[in-house]
Amino acid sequence: MNKVLKVALACGLAMTVASCGTVRRALPFGLGRSDDAQATASAGQRISVLEFEQQLAPSAALSGRDFFLPGPQSVTAWPQPGGNAENAIEHVIAAPAFNVAWTRKIGEGSARTRQVTSPVVAADNRVFVLDGESTVSAVDAGTGQILWQVNVRPEGRERAGFGGGVAVGEGKVFVTSGYRVMTALDAATGAVVWSQAVDVPLHGAPTVQAGRVYAIDVDNQMIAFNTANGQQAWSYRGLPETARVLRASSPAVTGDTVIAPFSSGEVVALRATNGQAVWQQVLSRTSRTSALSEIRDIAGRPVVSRGFVYAISHSGVMSALEVRSGQPKWQLPIAGVNAPLPAGDVVYVVSKNGELTTVSRDNGQVYWTRDLNEGRARKEGGFLGFFDREVTPIWSGPILASNRLILVNSYGEAVAFDPKTGAAQSTIKLGAPAYIAPAAYNGALYVLTDNGELVSIR
Repeated sequence: MNKVLKVALACGLAMTVASCGTVRRALPFGLGRSDDAQATASAGQRISVLEFEQQLAPSAALSGRDFFLPGPQSVTAWPQPGGNAENAIEHVIAAPAFNVAWTRKIGEGSARTRQVTSPVVAADNRVFVLDGESTVSAVDAGTGQILWQVNVRPEGRERAGFGGGVAVGEGKVFVTSGYRVMTALDAATGAVVWSQAVDVPLHGAPTVQAGRVYAIDVDNQMIAFNTANGQQAWSYRGLPETARVLRASSPAVTGDTVIAPFSSGEVVALRATNGQAVWQQVLSRTSRTSALSEIRDIAGRPVVSRGFVYAISHSGVMSALEVRSGQPKWQLPIAGVNAPLPAGDVVYVVSKNGELTTVSRDNGQVYWTRDLNEGRARKEGGFLGFFDREVTPIWSGPILASNRLILVNSYGEAVAFDPKTGAAQSTIKLGAPAYIAPAAYNGALYVLTDNGELVSIR
């Protein structure tokens, strides 16, 4: 099934779709129809609903203007799902040759009852990954040799437990999973240091900072655990929302503030010491032309950079929020499931429709937008050439590496783009679909594919 449709939808969303007039007319045997008299619109001027949608267009004032990008920096640790606690890594030295160095099978891939969702992390010459069956692997970053493997599924748990992720800190690998448990493993040996049961599955990947590890469960509850013993320090419950995108988002931490993304579309700033809410913003916009805009999930990690939080929701709002107050500096009508990438003067973002957009960090004006799917549409799912449907790849990223913007996609490609123009430069095959953005470490990029293979690109 196409990954963009792999979302857990609430019954309320299904009712919303079923109540749509267009859907009711398509149902057989009068299902979904009412015997009540239907109102008839009076004659008058017809206005397209598209006029009610905000449009995203390049700024005439920025046409032809250059922008600053910082030079690439070496990365000697990628301990968090977003690189660091703020989820903010601007430009890395990685994969200058842009060739696959090695590929290693690390466990089970995605299937009907399991999903690979965990971002890659790395430290101390080891890459840590989580497969579709909640097995954690420590892999030698240079050779791809598997050093140890541990399955964190509790005994007696036979049902699938999708979601979760890993993070590294204080000599431990912290693991969230859909099996309702937070686990700390010794990073050197894989031995279990502690394991803490929780009430509901932990959907998101963890973030570790200053003696606490933070994770969000499927009930939109943020939990702070003590890194030494696993005891819960505090929790905060956001608005309940069961409709979510199958991505392992994670909080951002800056100073004494934790930025929590929720599937309700909320971005909430919390005190790291006690979980007290400082401010809250909702990134939600209902589209008149897409029922999927009702899914408000902030599936991409919020990014903290230069005093602002950059976040994007599935329902079509991207915003730059002031860290201290939560006040928006600017907003754009972009729907996405990937973390924005602030770098230099701009912010890169990929929409769920496969458009790469470069935005001015200062005012939110658009430099340019490129259609990543141009020339990549293909037909599939039909029979003998009939009833084919057109599909395009799902994109994950970007990461700015050695003066290239790198993205991976569901066609099993890693593609390099010019960061100043968006022009495609080169493509390499990964061997399987990839739905998780690359991680950078010691001059290489690492991609975990959907079939449970770790790919090193150098």
